[in-house]
Amino acid sequence: MKIDVDQFRGLPDTIVNLDDWPTDVAPWYTSKQEYQSMLTEQIGELSALQELHYAASKYAILLVFQAMDAAGKDSTIRHVMSGVNPQGCQVYSFKHPSESELEHDFLWRTSRDLPERGHIGIFNRSYYEEVLIVRVHPEMLANQGLPDEALSSGQFWQERYRSIVDNEAHLHRNGTRVIKFFLHLSEEEQRKRFLRRIDNADKNWKLSMADIEERRYWKQYMHAYEACLSATSTETSPWYAIPADDKENARLMVASVVLQTLRTLKLEYPKLSPERQVQLQQIRMLLEQQASKAK
Repeated sequence: MKIDVDQFRGLPDTIVNLDDWPTDVAPWYTSKQEYQSMLTEQIGELSALQELHYAASKYAILLVFQAMDAAGKDSTIRHVMSGVNPQGCQVYSFKHPSESELEHDFLWRTSRDLPERGHIGIFNRSYYEEVLIVRVHPEMLANQGLPDEALSSGQFWQERYRSIVDNEAHLHRNGTRVIKFFLHLSEEEQRKRFLRRIDNADKNWKLSMADIEERRYWKQYMHAYEACLSATSTETSPWYAIPADDKENARLMVASVVLQTLRTLKLEYPKLSPERQVQLQQIRMLLEQQASKAK
């Protein structure tokens, strides 16, 4: 079954109202067995394309994941990328910036971890935190040592969006394909997942009072996400607002987007030069001679 992911893609220069974007849709699978079969097929193709991507070493892929707590970022990354060779894939999680990171511009700490050509990089949270959590809690700006004129310009957030869009355009021009996922979770589904974390002793560590406190800012976060998605979803670096109330469905949709991206690159294995072909034949002769001597 073909999964239509384009309906969840944010369009450039379009105002996003998350009330119009679903957190739950009809599942693309009819049973758990079919879900597993579909995901296994996707993982198999993703593994083959990633090997080709690694060998071609022409582009880099950056997958950015943003979401409210308990939306399933970790499990989505783990399941979708389970068949990818770790040698060609790196996952980075970004928490609160360190003192050293605060001494640089807000894009600096993530720029150090951008994927190289032939690799897939995954940001579990990212530079977008600087226009999401920081916008909801602007008191965090006091620790960033910004010039007074930057804070008083009246265009602070618009300028940050512009910095992000310009940076992603720069990456695209130089071969990095940036794909961004907002796992769109409902407030009620988050509440249920928090309760399940309490009931599951193995997941107790994942829940804190700070998580509950942040729920008080749900509407502010949704407004921040709406402004962010509206300002930074571009033709070359789009946002996908993935309905996340059904984790299995979300994984199938994310995998479809990643596959769609890799397919459009039209990758090929490196072509051998005549000199390299001659060299391989010489190597074959040496190996065959070694085999005859061993007898």
